[in-house]
Amino acid sequence: MKNVLLIIATLFLLTNCTQKKENTAKSNASHFCIPDSLMSQVKTEDASLQQVYSDLKLTGQVTFDQDKVVHIYPMVSGIVEEVKVTLGTFVKKGQVLAVIRSSEVANTQNDLISARSNLAIAQKNYEANADMYKSGILSEREFLTSQKELEKAKSEVSRVRTASSIYGGSGSGMKYVVRAPISGFVVEKFVNANMQIRPDNSTNLFTISDLKKVWVVANVYESDIATVRENETAEVTTLSYPDKRFQGHIDKIYDMLDPDTKTMKVKIQLDNPGYLLKPEMFATALLHHTSSDKMLAIPANAVIFDKNQYWVLVYHNRCNIEIRKVDIASSNSETSYIHSGVKDGEKVVTNNQLLIYNAISQ
Repeated sequence: MKNVLLIIATLFLLTNCTQKKENTAKSNASHFCIPDSLMSQVKTEDASLQQVYSDLKLTGQVTFDQDKVVHIYPMVSGIVEEVKVTLGTFVKKGQVLAVIRSSEVANTQNDLISARSNLAIAQKNYEANADMYKSGILSEREFLTSQKELEKAKSEVSRVRTASSIYGGSGSGMKYVVRAPISGFVVEKFVNANMQIRPDNSTNLFTISDLKKVWVVANVYESDIATVRENETAEVTTLSYPDKRFQGHIDKIYDMLDPDTKTMKVKIQLDNPGYLLKPEMFATALLHHTSSDKMLAIPANAVIFDKNQYWVLVYHNRCNIEIRKVDIASSNSETSYIHSGVKDGEKVVTNNQLLIYNAISQ
């Protein structure tokens, strides 16, 4: 009997001590007040029912807007006499890019001179035959023949003049002038002075793009293909400008998988203010998907992860702050959606919450 009483007394003392410790911890937590120096920096937000949306992050590269790109090929063979632009130069439409010395241009100039000479002769013959035809000296057949010869000479001059204009216009001697067909930046350059251009050379000399708009070609994994749609808004960031966000939209979905990466590519079109985005830059695109479902939501930065659990600080006043465990359903870059732990309308601490959490937990 004595042993039984001893055991009961021991259990009572242990229970009493435990309750005292818990009450002391609760008392310490309940009597913690945010100091004045920290209070001005503390921010809170209300938990509220919101539509659920998720983020899909895609990676890719900036590239030219292919609808605004022109590849310039040589029209003649010859020797490059001069290159007037460098890679990255902004050029205006019609600006000279390079000059090529070519015998083909010289031959065209000679053909134009000969065609004009033949036209002058044919014109004089026609006028003389017309007078003789009116006087009855020349037959109608001979007159019509001279008329056809004049038309043929005019056609030849027109043909050679067109060819000459393609080669840089009349009066250019042996020089073929390469001009910019549009205004924009020289984004590719494959020519240097004294380079020989052969007739079988299929490489372009320059590529020009205006870069007012660019594309981001991004990869979509198989598991995410069903969630991507054309015209969907995309938020693009780059390593060069991590704090700047560029707004664009999905312009095209390529309905095939890359056999090596097993990803589908999408084209995101976006404006390029200040020409900040450069081709070949690494880019990250963020897509926001909104659902019709609603859940209780709190700011994602209010959540504290500790002891393999998620916690938030529920704010009543500066001397009454609760640590609550929350059950998170899903999160995106801005919001966490929760099953339980916080009620609609309760305030949660969103700034310096870790300092307060550590102070209360001590």
